[in-house]
Amino acid sequence: MRLLSTSSLEFRNFPDRDGRTPAYAILSHTWSTIPDEEVLYHDVINGTTTTKKAFSKLDGAMRQARPRYDWIWVDTCCIDKTSSAELSEAINTMYTWYENADACFAFLQDKAFCSVGEIVESKWFSRGWTLQELIAPKEVLFYDQNWTSIGSKKSPTIFSAISERTKVGVDILLGTTPIQSVSVAQRMSWAAGRKTTRDEDMAYCLMGIFGVNMPMLYGEGGKNAFHRLQESIMKDSNDHTIFTWTSHPDAKMGPYHGLLADDPHVFANAGNFVGYNDWEDAEPFQPSNRGLRINFHL
Repeated sequence: MRLLSTSSLEFRNFPDRDGRTPAYAILSHTWSTIPDEEVLYHDVINGTTTTKKAFSKLDGAMRQARPRYDWIWVDTCCIDKTSSAELSEAINTMYTWYENADACFAFLQDKAFCSVGEIVESKWFSRGWTLQELIAPKEVLFYDQNWTSIGSKKSPTIFSAISERTKVGVDILLGTTPIQSVSVAQRMSWAAGRKTTRDEDMAYCLMGIFGVNMPMLYGEGGKNAFHRLQESIMKDSNDHTIFTWTSHPDAKMGPYHGLLADDPHVFANAGNFVGYNDWEDAEPFQPSNRGLRINFHL
């Protein structure tokens, strides 16, 4: 794991699995519509960070972290995105990095001097990647565009508003219920209506939510990526709610369609489905080149 020093603006690599990773903060934000405005990996290496338009965002995150943390992780610069192997490894590990962070700073760049009720109107709550960044960390601290503190996701007034906006249960937000106990359909419904810049990322951003790993294949298209995500989920899960999606009323879908959904948005109305195995052991189902063999109650 590559972390950034909050005092020297220098990188240091730490092993992920030997328990020697120091306490660190992590930034959650929405990227600029012009990615080159962000402080990227090579800007830190080349010492050109202060020339980038988004340096103030990075600087603000470091100032918030500095009193308590020597290290911070920021997705724009702590991943060398010119390396496809490093990018793939980072995306497959990102949920764990957010989960292990001591604090997550959620920067709402489109909000200033806002009330608690207004924070949920931020663009941050409509993006695909920020779903795991809301759920995984133990602590999420919200800040407006001036780095003025708004509050913590553990605050009752804030978590109530967030839960209503995102449909994510308060018990999940507070970490009192493990995410693995929530049905596939419910977790998919949290992503309905969210957006990503690249179509494939709508699937990739959900890997941590479902605890699966798969290679990044940018160019495969959002539909194929989402099919692969569901296939990866089915390898480890007998949860039949993965099939409880419903098509959009205006969807241009032929009379025949496979069992797999094409995107998470068709799970918008599936938030109340619970797994069949919640009251009876579900028999495993077996995908094959000819379809799916499955037993369940109708």
